[in-house]
Amino acid sequence: MKYIYNEKKKGAPVFVLLHGTGGTETDLVSLAELLNPEYNVLGIRGNVQENGMNRFFKRHGEGQYDWEDLEFRGNELYEFIEEKAKEYDFKMEDTVLVGFSNGSNIAIQMMLKQPETFKKAALFAPLYPADVAEKQDFSDVDVFLSLGEGDPIVPESESKRVISLFKERGANVTTAWVNGHSLTQEVAMQAKNWLN
Repeated sequence: MKYIYNEKKKGAPVFVLLHGTGGTETDLVSLAELLNPEYNVLGIRGNVQENGMNRFFKRHGEGQYDWEDLEFRGNELYEFIEEKAKEYDFKMEDTVLVGFSNGSNIAIQMMLKQPETFKKAALFAPLYPADVAEKQDFSDVDVFLSLGEGDPIVPESESKRVISLFKERGANVTTAWVNGHSLTQEVAMQAKNWLN
C-alpha cells in the first residue's frame, strides 16, 4: 500500500488518514494539521481501483458494498497499520482514525472488528448500510461524526443508522451536520474542538 508517514513528535498520537473515493494518501494532511499540528500522520492510499479512482474496498454500485471484499480489505488495512506501528514505534491505541466518505466506511469496519484497538475517530460523511448483530463494547470510544443534510450519496436515514451503530454500543458520540457530501472548514473546526 502506498502511504506517507510524517513524524512531528515522538510518542504523540498518530492520525491515520483515510481518503474518499478518488483520493490519495495526502488528501487529508491539511485537515490533520488543522486538527492538531503536533500529532504524527500516517496517510494511506486505498489499493482498490474503480474506474481509475482509488478506493479502500469494492462495491457493486452507490451504497451497495461488496461485503466480502470489505471484510478482506478491512483486515488487510488493519495489518498494514499494525506493521507501520512496529516500524515507526507507535501504539495502535494511540491512533486516531480520520476518514472521509469511503475512508470513513472502512474505518467503521476496522472499529467493529477490532473494538479493543481504536478509541478515537473523526469520520466525515460515513455510510455503513448494514444492521450489525454483534454488540461490541465501545464504552471507551470517542467518535466525531460529520453527517450531510441533503447528501446525494448518504440518505439521512443511513446517517442516523451510523449514529445508532455507535450509540447502541456505548460510544461517546459527537455529531455535526453539514450540507451535502462535504468536508467544510466549519466542520473541521468543530472536529478540532472535539479532539482537543
